[in-house]
Amino acid sequence: MQSNSVSVGLEIKNEQVKSELIEIISSIAGFRVMKFLDQEDCDIIVLEIGDDPEKEFQCIHSLHDADANKGVFLTSSRTEPEILLRALRAGAKEFFTQPLKREEIINAFGKFREKKVYAPSNGNGKKKGKIINVLGSKGGIGTTTISVNLALSLLASPNDNQTSVAIMDLNLLFGEVPIFLGLKPVFSWGEIVQNISRLDSTYLKSVMAKHDSGMHILPSPSQFDGITVANSEIIGKILQLMLKEYDYIVIDSGQSLDDMSLKVLELSDTVLINSILSLPCLINCKRLLESFWRMGYPRNEHIKIIINRYHKNSDISLKDAEKGIQRNIFWTIPNEYQLTMSAINQGKPLTAMSNKSDITRKIRNLAAACLKDMNTIKNETYHVPEPNLSGIRS
Repeated sequence: MQSNSVSVGLEIKNEQVKSELIEIISSIAGFRVMKFLDQEDCDIIVLEIGDDPEKEFQCIHSLHDADANKGVFLTSSRTEPEILLRALRAGAKEFFTQPLKREEIINAFGKFREKKVYAPSNGNGKKKGKIINVLGSKGGIGTTTISVNLALSLLASPNDNQTSVAIMDLNLLFGEVPIFLGLKPVFSWGEIVQNISRLDSTYLKSVMAKHDSGMHILPSPSQFDGITVANSEIIGKILQLMLKEYDYIVIDSGQSLDDMSLKVLELSDTVLINSILSLPCLINCKRLLESFWRMGYPRNEHIKIIINRYHKNSDISLKDAEKGIQRNIFWTIPNEYQLTMSAINQGKPLTAMSNKSDITRKIRNLAAACLKDMNTIKNETYHVPEPNLSGIRS
């Protein structure tokens, strides 16, 4: 048996369904069904949702938390919307309705194998890097400022080994990350999109710009080059390779929620929703949280709300904001507008302007809090309630 074959374990009670799955999977080149179910050794687990869905969904959560790269596929004769939604939230990658559809199963296994080719590995089957996705609830509220300075703070975080950090600008046409760092990059991820067949570590790093701090930057296209052919699959391949090369990747996602942004959300370890204490921003936070809940990802414990340009005398208090969105505020960043604008206009990070300012300290501490949070999320089953967000107008 080839060592690069994909192993599949079946936890199926219905013997007829089990026999059908074995026959279909065995017919797909590169896959093998394991005779004895050993969940740790399987690349894919196919579980049947039957009469005790609560117990079975707990099992799915445990499998996903133990290894996020493992494929958890579900099958069931039950197709109630609640079951399908819970399957997504639990981390299932595919759901096969019964009776089984052969073509659907073959396509799903083919997609998993393709992703596995690009899956990062650090020698023990787990990815090296982590993605922090900074998403703005509205334009013009400092999302790029937070992204750039957060990435630089991660680079300076205490570590026994040298930390590698990259920042990717996902703002289509209006990406400003290089401007905030005083750089004039030659290339962007548009070049990679147009030459995706060349994608490897050497080509990736030849496209990325490098800041004096040592941070690598993957800018967004300044023209239409690459944008028209970019899609979620290509962006996913770029990020999967970056996860092999860097310890931390910060994504400046701007305000877009297209297919590419949804792919980034799927891969993100932490999602920071940037807001200010204004009614439009809080309404958008509400809508984002509702959308995430309905999609089933990102998982509830991975989403953090941060308030930028915070001052105590705001018309809307932190307590009011938390009540309105039914969510605790994870972090606040003070309003030091003059210092921030001076840094932007000079193309310098905040640390170069004032290393001891409140805003610099708060962003540095935000980086430390994100690292601590990613490292201490427990492997447990999380209940994600439907958001009750009536406190903020729609």
